[in-house]
Amino acid sequence: MIIDAHAHLWKKQNGILNGKPVYDIGGGKSDFGGEIRQMMPPYLTDGENSAERFLANMDYAGVSGAVITQEYIDGNQDDYLLQCKALAPDRIKVCALYEETPLGDISSFDGIKICAGRLADQNLLHHLHPFEVADKYGKFISIDLADGAAQTKELQEIIDRFPALKIAIGHFGMVTRDGWLKQIALAKNKNVYIESGGITWLFHEEFYPYPSAVAAIKEAAALVGFDKLMWGSDYPRTMTAITYLMSLDFVIKSKEISNADKILFLGENAKSFYGFGHLPVPQKIKNMVED
Repeated sequence: MIIDAHAHLWKKQNGILNGKPVYDIGGGKSDFGGEIRQMMPPYLTDGENSAERFLANMDYAGVSGAVITQEYIDGNQDDYLLQCKALAPDRIKVCALYEETPLGDISSFDGIKICAGRLADQNLLHHLHPFEVADKYGKFISIDLADGAAQTKELQEIIDRFPALKIAIGHFGMVTRDGWLKQIALAKNKNVYIESGGITWLFHEEFYPYPSAVAAIKEAAALVGFDKLMWGSDYPRTMTAITYLMSLDFVIKSKEISNADKILFLGENAKSFYGFGHLPVPQKIKNMVED
């Protein structure tokens, strides 16, 4: 059983980057704050990053469940994500996006996403509202911190204030940046976990099978234990360089990680943390290049 702890979906991209718009221009490309970037694989010509396409990718790669997080660069996708959850309620969990204003009704969401590294006010202690709401209503927090230790002290204060609150730190602590282990160390707190969404992006120059990413996963595990680490893909942006299957295959085929630890990292930890119920394992379908 495999669970993706960090993926993105949108009906129409309508985001913002440093005050400039981010939007689809066709062929999987987006105007990224004035720069043209390949945001999705080029065959997604209509600009839609739909749940149906993602579920097909999940089935092909053998992924049972997924957590859909959000990003300012995609724009608020709250309404669409609730549609996605309704499409596959047992397999998909979704986050409401915190946008530095009071949250509305989040009762239908599973968690709250905080793009901490993109906040206009970077002091997390000035953003207690989403943590208070999540703690009150039993939701989890998905948070992408600024590089290194810039926000770790503040987050530790918040963890101390809400010790029962489940917090997942994304992008594997921005593993290729100085001070990344300060973020990983926060998982020494009981209800704080680390997810690896974006790790193939951060090691993109090395490329598959990402030996340095495997080494970083082992280094983090030595600090906080494999039972605090979760796999994530950062779909669909990382799929501009690799396939969805490749985003987890480098872990599956690694000889540096034990089978028992792979089971924890790829699914069991996320099942417990996010509260998934029974999840079927998609049937393996032989593809056209296999004998």
